[in-house]
Amino acid sequence: MITEAEIDQYHRDGVLFVDNALTNEQLQELQSVTANLIEKSGRITQSNDQYDLDAGHSATRPRLTRIKLPHLLDPIFWQIVRSKQVLDLIKPLINSEDIRLHTSKLNTKEPQGGQAVEWHQDWAFYPHTNDDMLAIGILLEDVTEDNGPLLAIPGTHRGPILDHSKDGIFCGAIDPQDPLFTPEKALTLTGRAGSLSIHHVRTLHGSAPNLSDRARKILFFECGAADAWPINGNSSTYTGMSQEALWLKMQDNIICGQQTRQARLKDTPVLMPLAPPPDPTSIFKVQQSGGAVSAFIKD
Repeated sequence: MITEAEIDQYHRDGVLFVDNALTNEQLQELQSVTANLIEKSGRITQSNDQYDLDAGHSATRPRLTRIKLPHLLDPIFWQIVRSKQVLDLIKPLINSEDIRLHTSKLNTKEPQGGQAVEWHQDWAFYPHTNDDMLAIGILLEDVTEDNGPLLAIPGTHRGPILDHSKDGIFCGAIDPQDPLFTPEKALTLTGRAGSLSIHHVRTLHGSAPNLSDRARKILFFECGAADAWPINGNSSTYTGMSQEALWLKMQDNIICGQQTRQARLKDTPVLMPLAPPPDPTSIFKVQQSGGAVSAFIKD
């Protein structure tokens, strides 16, 4: 159960780390299912709607940057995000009994070169009518400072949305020269497998390449209050859907409670993620095709 001190910390910093959040049985099943999905990726030679391939990927040595929408690939992922352990943590932070999944992803940083995720705010990708939204990051491997841990800058969820564009194109990353970027204040979110991090949708975060000889797999669930409705035009799960498809999708994605028809409006800063980059299929492709400048790799 989450404590009042942890709730206060989350609202103050926009980030929280919880040790040993899952049972050993839950962790082992997640690890087993993930290993099986990675093995299956060896059958493909190009990124598709399930996998983003990393450089050097092959049938004998699968290398991925991401497994996309894992909650659609195996029931264990739905079971985890709907589990008592997870709901007891996020309900007080979102302050709602009605919670909807926005999306899921499993970032699989391979040893010796797993890609960086440049500094960004999730809110820049998918603004909603209110920002009672967060991301849960479940560690499937031990994460230390040398294998590309998640980094987050506390307090940035209470500040502005920084520009995530380059030359007028949305690139899904901030400019490292932005005067409001303060990486020296970042927290390094390391811990044992089965622990998890939670960060607010507006918290500035990123992660360096994995240059170690160990994998770094983190399962992310992005979710929020069911009365946070996507703002039309954002690059999100819902873009291009009919009204019927949108309503059904939102109902299908309910984690707990029910989907309300009333959107709650909150005064929050919004920059639309437009003009779109050439390849919007994942954050890696957005940052690459949009020409993001790396804060981790120096020229």
